Amino acid sequence: MTTLDDRRAVSTWSLHRALGNFVAPDSAVGGGACMTLPPHPGGKPLLELLPEIADHGYGLLQICHFHIASREPALLDELRGGLDRNGITLEMLLIDAGDLMAENIEPHLAWFHEWLQVAERLGARRARICAGRSTPTPERLRASGQRLAELAAAHPAVRVVTENWLEATPDAASVEAILEAAGEQVGFLIDLANWSAPEKYRELERVAPFAESCHAKCHFTADGPDETDFRQTLEIMKNTGYTGPISLIYDGPDPDEWRHLDAEWDIVKTAFVH
Repeated sequence: MTTLDDRRAVSTWSLHRALGNFVAPDSAVGGGACMTLPPHPGGKPLLELLPEIADHGYGLLQICHFHIASREPALLDELRGGLDRNGITLEMLLIDAGDLMAENIEPHLAWFHEWLQVAERLGARRARICAGRSTPTPERLRASGQRLAELAAAHPAVRVVTENWLEATPDAASVEAILEAAGEQVGFLIDLANWSAPEKYRELERVAPFAESCHAKCHFTADGPDETDFRQTLEIMKNTGYTGPISLIYDGPDPDEWRHLDAEWDIVKTAFVH
């Protein structure tokens, strides 16, 4: 029987300081780094951090694509071996760049295919692709969903999912349109903190039934966690009957990532158990 602890996952974005704020130099479409972060002292390469991730009780991991130093087969095989040795399942590869709504779409599609091949080589269960970086229109949403379906069909060994994230998915209606166009071969990763409008909770309730994976992010300030908001979003997932992975997201101001991830999980446990 799967327990709540078995469903606990963590994203490498939550550990970006533990990783020294590393961003791979070939992580953008067309080459170069997809973002720039100031170096953080004391960071470790991802392969060296895996034992620490396992020691903290995480058997499920989501890896941001830019935390993978190289797409060379030997390095990918070494990373997969490290995951296996530490008893960690790669729940998802988070492909954090690219644009399914780009006017010059071919380089983006080729780049997505390359990263889905990486996901397959690493043995990932899922790979997340953003729906697009443009304001949604019916035509753009339909095209995004169809392109997601084509990518999924070309890589059946990994489950392609999209997320309520960035410009293309500002609300539940846009998510629903993309998933309808994509069909059943494309799944949905729900992020509980990406929407912030006053109608946020109602919008999350609409898309929660589609979710097969979840980013559980609590907002932190210098005064501590916004526990009220976090509990309300978790309650939506509980009421939906959600039973999938719960990946903790922390990017608050305090650099003690492990401590705040523990605090997030304590809230998750009380929200789902009681």
